[in-house]
Amino acid sequence: WRVLNAPCYLISDAHLGVASLDIERSLVKFLRSLEGRAGSLVINGDLFDFWFEWKTVIPRASFRALAALADLRESGIPILWIAGNHDCWGDEILRQDIGVEYHMSEWRGSIAGWNTRIEHGDGLRVKEDRGYRFVRPVMRNRLAIRAFRALHPDWASRIAMGSSGASRTYRSRDEGRGLRAIAIAELEADPSLDLLVYGHSHVAALERVAARGVFGNAGSWLDAPTYLRITEDVVELRSATPDSPEGDCLHSVDRSAKESLADS
Repeated sequence: WRVLNAPCYLISDAHLGVASLDIERSLVKFLRSLEGRAGSLVINGDLFDFWFEWKTVIPRASFRALAALADLRESGIPILWIAGNHDCWGDEILRQDIGVEYHMSEWRGSIAGWNTRIEHGDGLRVKEDRGYRFVRPVMRNRLAIRAFRALHPDWASRIAMGSSGASRTYRSRDEGRGLRAIAIAELEADPSLDLLVYGHSHVAALERVAARGVFGNAGSWLDAPTYLRITEDVVELRSATPDSPEGDCLHSVDRSAKESLADS
């Protein structure tokens, strides 16, 4: 899809599989609550701490969330999934069995009329991500994936979960400043862009960058149940609560403010 309807809900970095059962249940409850009220759903990477598809096997920890996503798709809600650094091995099960639109790289299109670019954000920082940028092409190489698929799923999962710990156990050491700086530069370089969304840092954010556009990050459901809600008029950073998945609005950016700035 290149056009996603409002209201669009955007989540990222839940890391199901290492998240507690309570966190998993809160996310599944949120996903099931979207039926009948969401126009679209975006998953901006790392929904699972480890996702891999063998011919007939998938990771065991994923089935509740996958069932909720499959039900959403059957109800007619489009689901866009941007691959993260923990779930970049999606294939037929996600695309065909669940029915999501799965992107290995950035997505650009219209969300409720906002000209939007969404990217998980791994590997973008020049200095901090230098080492990861060497590993990233190997992780996504077809031959490496084929070799990994030849391993028994139990052994393969154990290896993957052990090696992924460093990138999930800490909030971004720069508190999200690196990705924020990149977002500001990207928005200033492209005046046509209304909304730029990153994930990965586990740092929720929503702000207007002068008259150039809006930068957003849904944060990490692993750390707190925050998400973005996008409509024609406003982008909101919200927090789900036990009493209501719609939860509380933590911050919002109004489209009319951009139009006022642009006209001034």
